[in-house]
Order: sequence, then C-alpha cells, then structure tokens
Amino acid sequence: MITVLRPLSTSELLDRTFHLYRNQFLMFVGISAIPQLFILPLTLGGAAMAVRQSYIWSSLMTAAGYPLFYLAWLISQAPTVLAVSNLQMQKPSGIGSSYSGARRSLLRVIWIVFLILVISGLIFGVGGTLIAVAIGLIGAVAPTAVTVVAALILTIPPLYFALRWMLGCSLAIPVTVLEGGWFLASMRRSFRLSQGARWRILVIYFLLGVFAVVVSFIVEFVLMLSIAFLPIRDPHILDALMQAVQATAIFASTSLVGGLATVALSLVYYDQRVRKEGFDLQLMMATLEGGTAAAATVPVS
Repeated sequence: MITVLRPLSTSELLDRTFHLYRNQFLMFVGISAIPQLFILPLTLGGAAMAVRQSYIWSSLMTAAGYPLFYLAWLISQAPTVLAVSNLQMQKPSGIGSSYSGARRSLLRVIWIVFLILVISGLIFGVGGTLIAVAIGLIGAVAPTAVTVVAALILTIPPLYFALRWMLGCSLAIPVTVLEGGWFLASMRRSFRLSQGARWRILVIYFLLGVFAVVVSFIVEFVLMLSIAFLPIRDPHILDALMQAVQATAIFASTSLVGGLATVALSLVYYDQRVRKEGFDLQLMMATLEGGTAAAATVPVS
C-alpha cells in the first residue's frame, strides 16, 4: 500500500524533495544531463572557433547554444515528473523508462511553457510600459512625494497579481504530464490545484533557487580556479577557455540541480491532490478493491 501520500508541510515537502533526489541522484542527474549532452558540443565548438579566431562562427554557435540549453532543460521536465510519479506510486523508475513514458507529453510541455513565457512577457512588457508612462505623466505635473506614492500604488498591485498568476501556472507541467491536456486545460487545472498553496510554492521556489545559485556558483568557481593556474598568456586562448568553462559550468550545474525544482513541484501536485481531492483515499480504495486505479492519473471526481 502507498503510505507516502498524505498532506505535507512545507518543510516536509522540502525534506521529501531532497530525500528523493539524494536517493535517486544518478537517475535525476541522468535525466537532466542527457538532452544537454547534445548541446554541449555546440557551445564548446564555439570556444574552439574562438581559439581559431573565427569570431563570427564562435558567436553564432554560442548564441545558438544557450537557448538550446534551455530547450534541453524543458525536454527533461516531463521525464523528471514521471520519475517522481513512479517513485510516489512505488513503481520501478529509471532514466530510459522515464523518457519512454514521457515522450507523448514532451511537445505539450514545450508548447505550454512557451505560451506561459509569451503571456508573461506581454504582461510585464505592456503592463510595465503603461505603468512607466503613467508615472512619467504624473511626475511631470506633480511634486516628488506625490509621484513616489503614485508609483507605489501603480506598481505594487500589478506585481502582486502578476506574481499570483505566475504561481498559479506552476503546476501546469505536472498536470499536463500526468493528466494530459493542452494549454487551456492544463492551466485551468493548475490554477485550481495551486489555489491556497501559491505562497508555499513561492517559498519553495525561493529556497531551491538560492540552493541552485549557490551550487552553480561553486561549480563555476571551481572550474574557473582550475584554469587560473594554467601557464597561458595568449588572450585569445584565455577567452576561449573562459567561454568553454562557462558552457561546462552551465551543463554541470543544470545537470546537478536542474531537476530539483521539478521534483518539488511534482510533490506539491500530489500534495494538493491529497488535500483537495482525497487522492490518497482514492488510491487506498482502489488498492482494497484490487482495481488498477493506482496510477498517477486517477480520474478526478
């Protein structure tokens, strides 16, 4: 019987996240690293072109490599969610099976994240421009104190609602991987499940973000330190080495901790289903009845 599905506090969610990640470290690192292995030669090739002083090719390869790193990270999200789901359901989980099971949802994940980024860009771009224009018009005719107050009034509420909207989207990837559905269905489901837990999700984002930044800094610092003792004085070679180190650091840090937030959000998804829909009771009844409903996609009543 599944015993880990119960309401968890924020500290318990974080503890469960690190517990799963530590115990299945090679699997999660492998899931994150595999798609990026196809991108790393491109960025390293850009560094090689810099050594040969082919700066146009170096710039093109580097400029193409970094967006593709992000795409590779997106590709790893679906199998990471599925791996967490299998672990939660106490089912066998591995790198190959996670990718095999998640292949149908890869395009949905990429499309949903792309639309979220576009909408977020429009919200912050258009909204920020309108707010800046309004503050400028007020500042042209009003004293400084009035302008400051107006700026706070015009800025803080939109930021608050924009943040709530982004937090409401945070479960869209687990939803589309485990339940299916494209953008609108996944967004509606994510908003419904995340209701009442958005500030807890913000805390998880913040703490795991700080942890990821620290790990990335340590990895890059160690790699940078390793080339500081090399007897190289040629500035072209040094620039190329710095470029290669930066690409390697991004690959290493993303592979090491890139899936951590996804693991946490997958656990939040299950936690919210337990709290709102009695998902643990559904599984218990299915187990007692000898049914086959002990999968991550138990129908929602």
